Amino acid sequence: MKGIESMKIYNIYDEEINLYIGTLLYYEKENSYIIELSQELDEWSAPLLFTGLVKKGIYTVPREISFLWVKERVIPSGRQNIQSILKTHRLKEYDELKFIELSRGRCSQDSMYIEKTDVLPEFVKKRMERNITECVICECPFVLCFFHDETIKKVDLTKCVDVDQLDRVLNNNMLFETGKVATGGYSITFNENIDVPAWKLYECGDMIPLRMQDFKAFVEKNILDTTQSCELMECSRQNIAYMVRQKHLVPIKEEVRGNLYLKGEVLKNSW
Repeated sequence: MKGIESMKIYNIYDEEINLYIGTLLYYEKENSYIIELSQELDEWSAPLLFTGLVKKGIYTVPREISFLWVKERVIPSGRQNIQSILKTHRLKEYDELKFIELSRGRCSQDSMYIEKTDVLPEFVKKRMERNITECVICECPFVLCFFHDETIKKVDLTKCVDVDQLDRVLNNNMLFETGKVATGGYSITFNENIDVPAWKLYECGDMIPLRMQDFKAFVEKNILDTTQSCELMECSRQNIAYMVRQKHLVPIKEEVRGNLYLKGEVLKNSW
């Protein structure tokens, strides 16, 4: 699966009750964590930090809560003798991952520990099929989401009513325009700190009967740069620039190195 080569995988176990808790995923490039909990957990067997999620039937832990779980199990960065600890372990800088590997994720508050593995559990692979590969930020409040299972959905974000701070996004167009795919496709993030989970987007979105291949074909065959537009219209770049100034031809994207145009719009101006 795409992205596995840049991801580290750790299974989480509870030694006292001999129970598999889930899998911790670490994305190296983004320095970000995601925990996938076992579907077998209930509110009684789930770790305290995750009880509220499990009660709601949520088994993919958001990245901020996953990171909190990691932080609870490592030496804090603000510890007074942290430089001495780094030197002892031959670390140049503070790194949560290194510390959680050294301790195998153990802490005094519970009996959990982690084991590194190269095998992604099948249930995690299955869940990842509903992660996001691409997103298009449309006119607020709509987002177009492309999922791993090749589903494409148009999502009205006003339907994601229980997402924390989402009102801020919907009432601020500049903030809304910052939307992009977050770590591992587990969410869309706005300004890197307001996340809408992929499973929520999948649940709230309206299916569009297209595939990613269809979308790519459209881009490949119907988006033209300035040179291609000149060739199609048999005119010079100066002619194109004049049409743009007169608003006869409107670029869909403007860049210093050249604009992009819809083929249909270019054809209209060649008739």
